[in-house]
Amino acid sequence: MKKNLFEMGADLGERWTADNKSKEIKEAETELKAPEQHRLYLAKEKRRGKAVTIVKPFHLSRPDLQALLKKLKKKLGCGGTLKEDSLELQGDIPDQARRYLTELGYRFRS
Repeated sequence: MKKNLFEMGADLGERWTADNKSKEIKEAETELKAPEQHRLYLAKEKRRGKAVTIVKPFHLSRPDLQALLKKLKKKLGCGGTLKEDSLELQGDIPDQARRYLTELGYRFRS
C-alpha cells in the first residue's frame, strides 16, 4: 500500500513543510496599567445598519478585559465583543458606557 502524503502530520520530505504543524500564538505585549492611568475614548460606527460603540485602548490582561466586558454587558443590557485592546458594545450607548466606566475608575480623553 502507498502511504498517503497528504495526511495531517505527514513527512513531506526534507524541503517541504506543512502549514498546520506549528502555528505561532501571537500575543501582544501590553503594558498593564491601573484604571486611573487609562486614557480611553469612545467611537461610534455603523455596521450593517446597526450602531456599535467602541471603547479603546485598554491596557489590561486578556482575562481582566474579558471580565470587564462581562460586567459592562450585564450592567448596560447589551451584547458585545472583545477585539484586541478594545471593547465593542452593541448599540448607540456611549453616555451609559462612559458613566459606568468612570464609576469603575477609568478616565477618558477630553
